[in-house]
Amino acid sequence: MRQLDATTGAAGHDTRAPVDAAALRTRSSGAAHPGERGTSERGTRARVARLILENGPVTAFALSGRLGLTPAAIRRHLDALLADRMIEARKARVHGSRGRGRPAKVFVITDAGRSAFEHAYDDLASSALRFLARTRGLEAVAEFAREQVADLEWRYRPVVEAAPEQARAAALAAALTADGYAASAGIAPAGGGQQLCQHHCPVAHVAAEFPQLCEAETEAFGRLLGTPVQRLATIAHGDGICTTHVTDLSMMRSPGTPATKPPITKSHHEDMKTESGGLP
Repeated sequence: MRQLDATTGAAGHDTRAPVDAAALRTRSSGAAHPGERGTSERGTRARVARLILENGPVTAFALSGRLGLTPAAIRRHLDALLADRMIEARKARVHGSRGRGRPAKVFVITDAGRSAFEHAYDDLASSALRFLARTRGLEAVAEFAREQVADLEWRYRPVVEAAPEQARAAALAAALTADGYAASAGIAPAGGGQQLCQHHCPVAHVAAEFPQLCEAETEAFGRLLGTPVQRLATIAHGDGICTTHVTDLSMMRSPGTPATKPPITKSHHEDMKTESGGLP
């Protein structure tokens, strides 16, 4: 489960038309019965949008061939997607000389269209975790979350450990940003350490229902940084930013400080996958 930006005007306001995300969540079920034409239309339109997402830039002719639709039918769906700002039309790049006539037009997905697909994936992920919780219990959800974060932790560890102690939070923020979390690190307002902020969460909609995802991530941050951390706010719970307090490493050297958990190694990461019974 892993992404983003809205198209904004000069004043920073969202200029997109409302997105009919339901159109992307509806699957085509073949020939429509009387009264189901609207559902069938939305399902076909979702297939058109998905092809553009996965293969764009793409021409109307190519879409027509892939879906077996007439030119008139494909044009109807493209016009609807254009009106909803889900896709946009561009002039095709021409290499070499080109004959007379209107320039070829290709279609690409917009940020709004991509966002609608992401929310559809969120719905699928939430459904899968609900099934897991219902059939195997909440501990299975927590184990799944830890297994997911183990891969992230294994990838980030070399980057974080290569940085000087006081720069490790910044190194972790840079690694998170590369994965789409738009993270930053700085001195904590109240002192006593640093503050790690994530301005975007690719799984916020899922984590709102399953906080185990946030908890597993927080535990991983503590292991990576080698110091206690505390999650102060999360986007999943309605806060504007995911905020984590990182205790000053120098405080860890005082008497009586508890030891941190051992790091996740690649072998441990693979063992977790095996122990989880092959959970995806």
